[in-house]
Amino acid sequence: MLAGLILLASVNGYGEEEPQPQELYSRAAVLLDGNSKRVLYGKNETEKLPMASTTKIMTCILALEHGDLSQECEVSSLAAAAPKVKLGAPAGRRFLLEDLLYSLMLESHNDSAVVIAEAIGGSVEGFAVLMNRKAEELGLADTSFVTPNGLDADGHYTTAADLAKLMSYCVAESPKKEEFLTITQRQSYTFSDTGQNGSYSVVNHNAFLNMMDGVISGKTGFTGNAGYCYVCALEREGRLFVVALLACGWPGNRTWKWFDTRLLLKYGIDNYRYYEEQVDSVNLPQTLSVEQGAYDWSSGETESRVKIESGHSLRISTLRREDEKLRVRVKLPEKLEAPVSKGETIGIIEYWLEDFCVRTDPVIVAESAAKTDQRWYFREVLEQFFMK
Repeated sequence: MLAGLILLASVNGYGEEEPQPQELYSRAAVLLDGNSKRVLYGKNETEKLPMASTTKIMTCILALEHGDLSQECEVSSLAAAAPKVKLGAPAGRRFLLEDLLYSLMLESHNDSAVVIAEAIGGSVEGFAVLMNRKAEELGLADTSFVTPNGLDADGHYTTAADLAKLMSYCVAESPKKEEFLTITQRQSYTFSDTGQNGSYSVVNHNAFLNMMDGVISGKTGFTGNAGYCYVCALEREGRLFVVALLACGWPGNRTWKWFDTRLLLKYGIDNYRYYEEQVDSVNLPQTLSVEQGAYDWSSGETESRVKIESGHSLRISTLRREDEKLRVRVKLPEKLEAPVSKGETIGIIEYWLEDFCVRTDPVIVAESAAKTDQRWYFREVLEQFFMK
């Protein structure tokens, strides 16, 4: 039995219908709850596709987490030979990592991505190892990185769902999220190389930053193979929505990504609210039996039992539609085996919305139970029959 209380007042009301797949230009698209990582809407969201310069999101967050913003990075001949779009600095020129990250994320310079990769990973190949290791750490099971800039390459792909999860990590969970947001929100930036040989100016190409209230980050991308790609994050009234689009048109269709993004974000904003609920009953028994457990002679119990309880408060806040119901599942063993210790985790309580588990709580033992070995029997017999 759930008692629900709406925490957020309705802004536009309910009733916005779910977008239909044919209404979206993108071949693959997703609307993600950035806090729980639950897919709120998906179209081919698990299809593996090239991601163009949205790759640079991973390049940026790795550089922030593994590098030092004040470290100097030298342009190699490999970096200088990168195709447009590029910063255009000659081989041998040196830049601060911080400046290169603005070049990377605002103008999407391909040569800056290579300079960063070589500075952090030792080589493009070494950096790709770090990229894939991070992807595995974040649970991006359908993602594979080969390049730091997203230029078309065999084996370089992601899914809309994985790309959205990566962005949600960057803006909400990474220890360097504030630095990431500072860079990706900057409208323009000017810098020089460390030798003061030239001056460089970059402008943010994420026009959607100014198209909807609450947009906090985003990254565009395009290659001939990938088409237009886009990922962005919006934060409003405690809700974090992330949209990721892949293959959203080709030249001549540059604005399609803005249409799809707005449609998906509006659907999320109008339909999803946070509900805080008290779970009044989860079918959690008060006790469990313990095999070979020591029992209390005075209670008259024929078997040893211990009290169990939830390790957390049975209140939960979830982002959901009004028509969605929270379901609770309890997973417990039929009995325990002695000895058991107070505070030991022996099961879980799962909270589900549709087919997604939004939270788990531990079920713990509230009291200890010793094992009935020969020493215990000897001690109990002495106490019960000879020491009273």
